Amino acid sequence: MFRKLPSGFVILTALLGALAAISLWVSSNYLSDIGRARARVSIGSQIIATRCGNIEYADAGEGPAIVMIHGAGGGFDQGMALAGAFVPRGYRVIAMSRFGYLRTLAPEHVSIALQADAHACLLDALGVRSAAVIGVSAGAPSALEFALRHGERCAALVLLGPGWFASPERVPRRFGPLAGIVFEWSLHSDFAFWVIGRFFPVTAIRTVLGTPPDVVATASASEQARVNSILWNILPISQRRVGLLLEAQLTVAPLSKPLGLIKAPTLTIGAEDDLYGTYENAQFIAKGVPRGHFIGYPVGGHLFVGHNEEVLAAVAHFVRENSANASR
Repeated sequence: MFRKLPSGFVILTALLGALAAISLWVSSNYLSDIGRARARVSIGSQIIATRCGNIEYADAGEGPAIVMIHGAGGGFDQGMALAGAFVPRGYRVIAMSRFGYLRTLAPEHVSIALQADAHACLLDALGVRSAAVIGVSAGAPSALEFALRHGERCAALVLLGPGWFASPERVPRRFGPLAGIVFEWSLHSDFAFWVIGRFFPVTAIRTVLGTPPDVVATASASEQARVNSILWNILPISQRRVGLLLEAQLTVAPLSKPLGLIKAPTLTIGAEDDLYGTYENAQFIAKGVPRGHFIGYPVGGHLFVGHNEEVLAAVAHFVRENSANASR
């Protein structure tokens, strides 16, 4: 006769079986997603030797040049995803990976002045005399510095949700203790970031993308897909970690000269509910630059959810007008 197994043993066996199945599912899905992410950033860019060192970049289209300076968690891929819409409009888009992102190494002592000079070195290596410059989020500091240090080469300056704070005191407190821990933990490994994005997307949208989740929840399907794409394209975060760790320093770094010395026509765009607190930055910069223009939205978060087409149209018009003026 068979002895009846204790009920506790049966329950434990079932739990262990379920845990093994869940672990297998998590492992399989993670390895699949991270494999695709690594494959995606392994193509579409090239390395060019410049007098500032080797720089990774992507280059697409023909016409007046637009230099796209990506934000935190980016690289050439984020830059091209954001500015690629200008290629069919008749522009050449050049999107680099900033210091510490993907295949652009960070020098020993990083500064926004050094990064701005690297932008100029890239243009030199590509034979580009001048370009419109678009700086997104944490790409704003070196975009501003480029306009100051290499003003004759900056046909127009556009800053979207500019992550440059005039002083550390202006940086808003974004997180409570728990959210801060989650945010820091998600930056430590590809797997940690994947877990947050896969199982806690609302938290990821709020903490990583700086956008109110309810704004995304009520947006169109295409806008939700755009937000989701931006989030997942931060993977592999391990190849962006050095650059990400530099952002806290660079976003509060002082400019080498006053804003008032920027000669380029400048457009800044911000949303009041941006959880990174860049709305005030956009206003401050537009007021401080002699030829500054500002566009603000009451809602939309850091990604301008619900306004993406408006933003692209406004930027395209601004760049077109000023590229034409620069060529006269």
